[in-house]
Amino acid sequence: MRIIGIDPGTGILGFGVIDAGKRKTKLVTAGVVKTPAHTPLPERLSEIYNSLNEIISETDPQMMAIEKLFFAQNVTTAMSVAHARGVAMLTGQQAGMTIEEYTPLQIKQTMVGYGRASKQQVQEMVRLQLGLKDVPKPDDCADALAVAIMAAYVAKYA
Repeated sequence: MRIIGIDPGTGILGFGVIDAGKRKTKLVTAGVVKTPAHTPLPERLSEIYNSLNEIISETDPQMMAIEKLFFAQNVTTAMSVAHARGVAMLTGQQAGMTIEEYTPLQIKQTMVGYGRASKQQVQEMVRLQLGLKDVPKPDDCADALAVAIMAAYVAKYA
């Protein structure tokens, strides 16, 4: 099964596409969608929508896995990320994908076995799981791959 993982953000949205099979999980592509700071929100959301549509049409995933929001302090940032998350989910829905949502705690627990694992521990597990030489960069990209791998585990493909 081909899965696209999304680490939502308005300035930087991470994505990672994997092929998940019974015995092996393989990287297809990964990267980030960047939108310029100080650009009006509707333009940024449009860029995210168009970029995700292009990635989805090129890679043809059957499932989207997206990180749930967890913010305790900055409401403005949370609202902005929520907009980007909504656009990503809409894009996946329009492409006919199943959409799964996971909290950071669930992702850390699944990837490392510990819900308070560090970002570096999760990223190292992404590297090992995909058989990569280096941890994917930037962090948003590695985080998106972790969400995709999480979905593969839950769906019993990894």
